This record gives sequence, structure tokens and C-alpha cells, in this order.
Amino acid sequence: MATTFDLVTLDSPNTDDLAEFWSAALGLVEVQREDGDRWIVLASPDGTRRIGLQRGAHIAGSVHLDLACRPDEFDAEVARLLALGASEYRPPRTEP
Repeated sequence: MATTFDLVTLDSPNTDDLAEFWSAALGLVEVQREDGDRWIVLASPDGTRRIGLQRGAHIAGSVHLDLACRPDEFDAEVARLLALGASEYRPPRTEP
């Protein structure tokens, strides 16, 4: 399986307010929350993930894409993306 687009992630110092706004504006529901308000995922009512909210400093115009692959493909996908011209700014986190 090749790398796939997962969701758009917005950085914000106040993810709770952003989650409330986007849920109301787009009819989304919260489907995931980690570390209080560090990471919140909003999905359409059918469960399709749409927006990730990550606590952090917001830089005007900053949005990043999260990519997904199977865990056993991770190292090969990182190498493939780096070969295509991607840059690694920090080591990947290990998450479930």
C-alpha cells in the first residue's frame, strides 16, 4: 500500500475552541482526543476523518497534511518520500 492522504491538520494554541467552531460550522463530530486537548480529530457523521486539531503555535498560513501507511511499511515509505524530495525536520514519533 502506498502512502495515503489522511486528514488536514490545523495547529492552534486553543484546540477546544477550534473543535467547537469546526464541528458547528461543518456538522462534524469529535472521534478522537489525546492528552486533554493536545490532539482532537473531527469526522463527518459517517466516521470519515476530516480535520485534525493539534495544540501548538499557529503560524499564519500553516497547514500540514498527515500521511498514513501500514506500520510494516513505515520505514520504506519514509525513504521513498525522502527520495522524492521530502525533508525530515524531526525524527518521527512512535505512536499506536
